[in-house]
Amino acid sequence: MRCLTLLLIVLCNAAPIAAQIPAVTLPSVTGPIPVTAGSYPLMASNKLQVVVDLAKAGYAEEEFFVSGRANVYDWAGDGSPAIKTPNAPYTTRIMLRRPIDPKRFSGNVIVEIGNVGRGYDFAFSWGVSHDYFMENGDAWVAITYSPENVEALKTFDPARYASLSMANPTANERCSPGAGPNATATPAPQEEGLRWDVISQVGALLKAGRPSGPLAGFDVQRVYGTSHGGELATYIAVFHSRARLATGRPVYDGYIQHRHPGMTRLRRCGAAPAATDPRQILRNIDVPVIRVVSQTDVLLTYARRRDDSDAPGDGYRLYEVAGAPHADASFYPYMPTVADQKKTGFDAFLHSWPFPDQCEEETALLRVPIMTYALDAAYANLTRWVRDGVPAPRAARVAVEGGGTPLAKVMLDQHGNAVGGVRTPHLDVPSATHFTSTKGPGLCGNLAHMKAFDWATLNALYGTPASYAVQVSGAVDRLVRERWLTESDGRKIKAGTVVPANASR
Repeated sequence: MRCLTLLLIVLCNAAPIAAQIPAVTLPSVTGPIPVTAGSYPLMASNKLQVVVDLAKAGYAEEEFFVSGRANVYDWAGDGSPAIKTPNAPYTTRIMLRRPIDPKRFSGNVIVEIGNVGRGYDFAFSWGVSHDYFMENGDAWVAITYSPENVEALKTFDPARYASLSMANPTANERCSPGAGPNATATPAPQEEGLRWDVISQVGALLKAGRPSGPLAGFDVQRVYGTSHGGELATYIAVFHSRARLATGRPVYDGYIQHRHPGMTRLRRCGAAPAATDPRQILRNIDVPVIRVVSQTDVLLTYARRRDDSDAPGDGYRLYEVAGAPHADASFYPYMPTVADQKKTGFDAFLHSWPFPDQCEEETALLRVPIMTYALDAAYANLTRWVRDGVPAPRAARVAVEGGGTPLAKVMLDQHGNAVGGVRTPHLDVPSATHFTSTKGPGLCGNLAHMKAFDWATLNALYGTPASYAVQVSGAVDRLVRERWLTESDGRKIKAGTVVPANASR
């Protein structure tokens, strides 16, 4: 009897930590917000530089306002987050694109922690992978989580967005000299530190199954976080373990992190962790995390590499994508129109060349969607991992010589293309050298260009156009089997395979 009592004590004391964490509070929601000719959402699908016909794809678009209370956090002495200011009110917006018919819904919700680099909302992840999302029946949600982006919405349409606010609960605070490099001693009316609880609360709302509001009537099974920036990396490292549902389960079931960005500060007057801080390397996250890094970013993120893992509570993959640039032509067509950008108060950019600098190598944005193929496959593999318990495949890293030193460089094959990494037919059956960086000012280093092989090289490699096509087809079939390409993308590559321009004289 005494042994049984002791066993019961041990079992009770071994309750999961997650069960001891209060459930995320659900925010209130208003919407869908009506759309008229004179009042429509910034980033509406029919107001982008390249229009996406959602109705033709069987999709609907809706905007909602989400209101709640969020804490502002700062680092405690032990490196954990501590509440600095509790229960500050906020109202922000989310954009939802979903199947019209709930029967088409996959059960997956992709929550994009959007890009804030322009000062107004636009969506990299949607731009890169929207065809996959719609073919698969996924829902996609974008959160406006930055005070600057909230203010851009209010400038864009003061009446529509009058209720939005990320007001600073300590608006008179002046940042100390030890704060981060972007902090300012001037008091600020907004507080970016509200974003962490906003991200958790929106995720919990999408899973709540309410009879009204976003995804009412849809059977939400999985919610994934995705982003191109460091805010998601910070959220995963710091707040994922604290974001729990009433069941004790995590709010987010997995993550796709574009690139491998460093962590950000927790609040306006805070400092980001140092580059050498061990928290910069994600470990022991109890849902799968897949990081997808372009070849351009391999050397910049080399110090944050870690081993892949299938260990319980530490599912992790790092995919470094050979031949992929930091940004390509898939990232920018789905920016708001120039007119709408100007209405936010910020500079406007054309999607075809969204940069003011001329690179030394005259080039347009790369239209070979290598990153799209890698990310589509990553989403498919994440769902198999979460839903079916089948771990995502492992890939070799891009080969690096002198890694971690000032002389580090990516190792190249005889054609000038990267060795190792996640592969595509564009590199396994090459017809060009893929340069994932371009010399020049500004952001040229993030852009790619290609140099097509001459006829002699193509003839030596393939002999005939038909032989080239056969080899591409074989590479596609192998990569589909190995789960590095979705079946849909494999079909698209085969259908689009053309004889290289220099293949005949």
